[in-house]
Amino acid sequence: MAQNTPEWTQMNEKQSDTKFKTSIGGQALIEGIMMRGPKRSAIAVRKADGEIVTKVDDLKFIKDKYPILGLPLIRGVVNFGGAMANGVSALFYAVDQLPPEEQEAEQGAVDRWLEKHLGTDEKGQKRLMTIVTVFSIALSVGLFILLPTLLAGFINRFVPTILLKNLVEGVVRIAIFLTYLILVSKMPDIQRVFRYHGAEHKTIFCYENKLPLTVENCRIQKREHPRCGTSFLFVVMVVSIFVFSVVSWTNPLLRIVFRLLLLPVVVAISYEFNRFVGRHDNAFTRFLSAPGRAIQQFTVFEPDDSMLEIAIAAMNLVIPEEEGADAW
Repeated sequence: MAQNTPEWTQMNEKQSDTKFKTSIGGQALIEGIMMRGPKRSAIAVRKADGEIVTKVDDLKFIKDKYPILGLPLIRGVVNFGGAMANGVSALFYAVDQLPPEEQEAEQGAVDRWLEKHLGTDEKGQKRLMTIVTVFSIALSVGLFILLPTLLAGFINRFVPTILLKNLVEGVVRIAIFLTYLILVSKMPDIQRVFRYHGAEHKTIFCYENKLPLTVENCRIQKREHPRCGTSFLFVVMVVSIFVFSVVSWTNPLLRIVFRLLLLPVVVAISYEFNRFVGRHDNAFTRFLSAPGRAIQQFTVFEPDDSMLEIAIAAMNLVIPEEEGADAW
């Protein structure tokens, strides 16, 4: 792999005294990448004719208006919701850059029905994005939180203690999550998105190493990043085992209700965990982030040079003018 090459080892040793941790993060899209900096977010997408189109938006943070929402634990839930909404908006923009025939292929019957009834103007698009965001969150909660609870309910009679029942449920949850990732990673179209995911990580690492943002410098970087969304979701699976253990109800319906009530707590703790391991690089944090980084083999693939060009284009648009203003 690229991160084991002598060039990368020499570069890493050379830059060890200057590299830093940035707060800039990103998301892979269909033939593109979104980067999100401290003041701006940017999308870069390659169109069918090879042209790179970009879109830049100034960021508005709700915590600026309501500072309490920026406090530890509270900020995790707020940022997660914002990231979901921004991610859906970026995906819509990327799909809009596809040729008409490919847009039809990407849109399902439900999407076309919603567009027909909600309209294609700005207000209609905002309503559509809200519905898609809510649906995406509901689908994730149903698949990774509620389904494991229901499945674990079938073995209640065979498990003697509540603690063991929660542990079994957690194992089922992680198994469903890993199975989902493995199956999705086999889909050709998704594999290409995951290659853009790799380009995003490599470009962020290159920037953190304070190297010029060139394809050559990005290519030799690592793929697995400790702040990756895949790692965050895996942490959510693990943290849920401990948080949900405080619920002692054996009734499946009540267990589901309490799971939903405790979900914001799980997200908040997971966010702070990812934030901690992302800000520090030592033996302890590398040990804590190792499982999450290992899971990234299913969602972060090796990009080609054209994908790195997209990541660099998006990154250059969100780097703050004041050096260090994005330090994590």
